Amino acid sequence: MTFSDTYVNREERFSLGIEETSGQCFVSFPVFNGLIEYEEYYAIDQQMLERFHHNLDSALEFVNRCRRREMDELLMQKPGSKRGFAC
Repeated sequence: MTFSDTYVNREERFSLGIEETSGQCFVSFPVFNGLIEYEEYYAIDQQMLERFHHNLDSALEFVNRCRRREMDELLMQKPGSKRGFAC
């Protein structure tokens, strides 16, 4: 998978973008598992991507739900046995 960011929020530590091969939109943020920091990617639709680009509060609400692992069914890549926690 090739993930291309269309928006990066450094202060809140999340990104929005599109996976180039499938065209799937995503939200991502860094996680740390005690050894390495990596990104978790959550699938969203085009309408959500556009809304999140224009409404930071809406994006943050969704990102925080993902960080609390409430949206795991949307993970684009399933985590390994040593899953990280949001940084």
